[in-house]
Amino acid sequence: MAIGISKTLDDVGRSGNEPPAPQTSSRPAWMSQHLGTAVIGAVAGYAFGHWIGNVIAAGYPNPQSNGENDIAIVLALVFGVVGWLAGIGAFNYPLAKIIGRAPAPEAPEVGWTRFFKYNLDHKVVGFQYMIGVLLFFFTGGLWAMAIRTELLNPTNHYFGPGTYIAIVSEHGSMMMMMATSVIIGPLGNYLTPLLIGSRKMAFPRVEAFSFWMFMAGYLVILTAIPLGGFPTGWTGYAPLQTQATAGMDSYLVGFIVIGTGMICAGFNVAVTIINYRAPGMTWNRVPIFAWSLLAVSSLLTLATPLLATACYFGILDRTVLTSIYVDEHGGSNFLWENLFWFFGHPEVYIMAIPGFGIVAELLPVFTRRPLFAYRVGAAGMFGVALLSFFVWQHHLFDSGINPDMRPLFMLTTELISIPTGFIYLVGLGTLWRSKIRLEVPMLFCLALYFNFLFGGISGVFVSDVPADVTLHGSFFVMAHFHYTIMGGLMFAFFAGIYYWIPKISGKMLNKRLGQIHFWCMFVFFNLTFFPLFFVGILGMPRRVFEYAHNLQVWNDVSSVGAFLLGASFLIFIANFVWSIYIAPKKAPANPWGSLGLEWQTPTPVPFFNFERIPVILSDPYHYDEQDPLPVADLGGGLVPVAAGAVGSVDMPGEPGIEGTDPGGSNG
Repeated sequence: MAIGISKTLDDVGRSGNEPPAPQTSSRPAWMSQHLGTAVIGAVAGYAFGHWIGNVIAAGYPNPQSNGENDIAIVLALVFGVVGWLAGIGAFNYPLAKIIGRAPAPEAPEVGWTRFFKYNLDHKVVGFQYMIGVLLFFFTGGLWAMAIRTELLNPTNHYFGPGTYIAIVSEHGSMMMMMATSVIIGPLGNYLTPLLIGSRKMAFPRVEAFSFWMFMAGYLVILTAIPLGGFPTGWTGYAPLQTQATAGMDSYLVGFIVIGTGMICAGFNVAVTIINYRAPGMTWNRVPIFAWSLLAVSSLLTLATPLLATACYFGILDRTVLTSIYVDEHGGSNFLWENLFWFFGHPEVYIMAIPGFGIVAELLPVFTRRPLFAYRVGAAGMFGVALLSFFVWQHHLFDSGINPDMRPLFMLTTELISIPTGFIYLVGLGTLWRSKIRLEVPMLFCLALYFNFLFGGISGVFVSDVPADVTLHGSFFVMAHFHYTIMGGLMFAFFAGIYYWIPKISGKMLNKRLGQIHFWCMFVFFNLTFFPLFFVGILGMPRRVFEYAHNLQVWNDVSSVGAFLLGASFLIFIANFVWSIYIAPKKAPANPWGSLGLEWQTPTPVPFFNFERIPVILSDPYHYDEQDPLPVADLGGGLVPVAAGAVGSVDMPGEPGIEGTDPGGSNG
């Protein structure tokens, strides 16, 4: 990628290329707003909302909610979220503008405390998201261990039926909400400006707001456990929804909160990619990972409001006794299913598309070949995104819908395999007859193609009505789903982590520990989920804790695999702690020999990313095994760039000033 150089003038009139020096707050750390004040605000808000709710609906507790007042619970959770945001400082900027005060300047911070604050640096927000999604993941993983422990024996139980279904529901909800943000949250926020040559995200405050809403949703969903849990699984189906205990309120409010954060994150990433690309980065030069983030952002922005609307209707049914989902009073529980899955199936691709984007971004680096059929891959991602809105009713094949609708949605479901196949073949075409470097990130990339093959083939069966009637609601569907999402998304996530951690932290993760982590995760993942295809075909339904004795062997194999799979993630944590903190090894400037724009910035990346605005003159995949890569002096040493002329232009732009366009217009 050829890079041009420009000179800029900063916001105080200082001439030159050196970015402003980091600044710190003049107030002591304990007087600033941070995670601690957010927790205090959340507790105070919860107590206030609970009191208000009891005042409003005194004497009218819902008998289904263990004597709890649903209005009080909902208002407690809502005010708790408001208190959380107020405590972290999310409202400081708009309130300052409302009362006519100058808001605090957007300035870089130093020190570890910035990771516990409402920070406007996209790199800090990306790291915060990384910790947040891992917290989601390990919490959901603990529930998964409890599920597999219960299923070790068909008749001897560790939990009662109510507790078991609450654990299953909590696990599914945690994992699904984590998975929607597992890539666009940490890697999307951290890397988007670096990939496209921008100095910042389009809306830094919206970016920070999305993260703290994400974490507020995590806390809200956790409150379901002390409130009695919810019996619906992660799908929240009515009429179970209106019959559930107060834990259902946590589900509904939590999904609205996380959904709001998802909308903000998707909108911000989309605006950044569309408007903030570096000069010369036309659409046929945008990195494929950025294309995947743009496709996912469109789904987040357009599909998630349906989820929020559906949950809002559910809250009305539970609090003010409307009948939107109550059949016997003129409502329809099919309305929930349609609204939920109109979001829910695009959500599947919210999780899958960025995984393929990461892998497609990494394959050229480790094969030293251009990305095969780049335009086809980008078009396939948007084809999947578009068709994902036309397949939602295949989740209702066995629910009693009009049979005349089944052929249409069976057809659209089969059609979506075409753009998905395009994306898959782009990767295979890049691998064809290449000399692969089996670095740790590449191992995870190859595993994605192996796992997704099983997920895709098994999906053909459940997309056809005759087979789905038999397999619906069984462990076969659960195995298919985990092969598609966890087998694809989580392996891609770890590929991205091992690939970009040297840029994020300046340290190399231990290669041997990384290889052990990969092989344990790969083997034990398949040991966990492949046997579930068999138990599903043999008739074992999901969400039950008693099953036929002849299925115990396969369930025991799956449970042992799950325990070992959970242990494999501890290897990653050990590798991270060892490589970053105990025995750090400084990473080279570009350890993988990548041509990506993100590797042409200093490490650690400065607050405004690029000391000089890059000018893009070629696409990012001009790898050639025969000829050496040319280099250019970008002010931070010699770094590899793609073949082509190196030019420079004078670009207007003031780093750090909201409303300016540091990327320029690209058409």
